[in-house]
Amino acid sequence: MPPEESAPVAKPVLSPLAECAVETERHVAAAGWDQAPRLFAIARNRDLLKREPGLAGQLRGADPAAYSTIEQEGLPQTSSIESLLRQLAWPPEVDGVALAVERIVVPPEAEQGLPENPVAATDALAAHPDRADVRLFAAVLRDGESICLLRQRAHDTDDKVAVGQDIAPGLVHALRVTLEE
Repeated sequence: MPPEESAPVAKPVLSPLAECAVETERHVAAAGWDQAPRLFAIARNRDLLKREPGLAGQLRGADPAAYSTIEQEGLPQTSSIESLLRQLAWPPEVDGVALAVERIVVPPEAEQGLPENPVAATDALAAHPDRADVRLFAAVLRDGESICLLRQRAHDTDDKVAVGQDIAPGLVHALRVTLEE
């Protein structure tokens, strides 16, 4: 009797931005937890190759219509992501922007009775027994398309990453503003 053939696994059809976001989020996840925010420019592969022919080796075999991310290193020190994003502007060659940032999530009732001092309040939330560590990854294109991914430290596997447009609407909006002329 011949061995049973396994049924083909259906792969979801993702937009070029979604494929780029999933790949970049996995790249960030490979570096583990407790990372500083990581910022990426997004550009189409064909445009990257026109501007930077030296990338041909790295982009060999890549779909010219797909997107790649370029990590922006040396981010300035800032007290908040919001203040960092308010300082950013992108040249027209950048098709989009993506940001990976870790956060602590607590149930709403954990925010009751917090100390008024911001540092003490943060410490209290970080010590809360029901806290959850998450990494948000948001990507936005100039044409308005966006996607968010959410990875939980407690369920840190690629197949447990939540994907959607409305996971972090405030972060998506803040990234969109950086692309406005």
